[in-house]
Amino acid sequence: MTESEFLALAEATLDRIEAVLERAADISDLDVECSRRGNVLEIEFVNNGSKIIVNSQAPMQEMWVAAKSGGFHYKRDGGQWVNTRDSSELFAALSEMVSGQAGVALVLNDV
Repeated sequence: MTESEFLALAEATLDRIEAVLERAADISDLDVECSRRGNVLEIEFVNNGSKIIVNSQAPMQEMWVAAKSGGFHYKRDGGQWVNTRDSSELFAALSEMVSGQAGVALVLNDV
């Protein structure tokens, strides 16, 4: 994948994460504030002030996630972002991270 292809895909992924979280907040007890600065999406949980940071890393062609549960790297594989350590999918992992930090059970779908 070229750098420009990666950047477009990463931008679309950050947009999608933000949209999915907004929809989840509309239909559940999730209370989050999302803010974007370039390639960095900051997800703040209003009830406890904790954050999850998702950003793209163009040199590595990866999406990185920093959460209370740790730091994770996701590489594109077969149409999905897959964890470089355990092969988990980005949106499934984000579901667990958001649920854990928000205290609200959620399933975030990549749709």
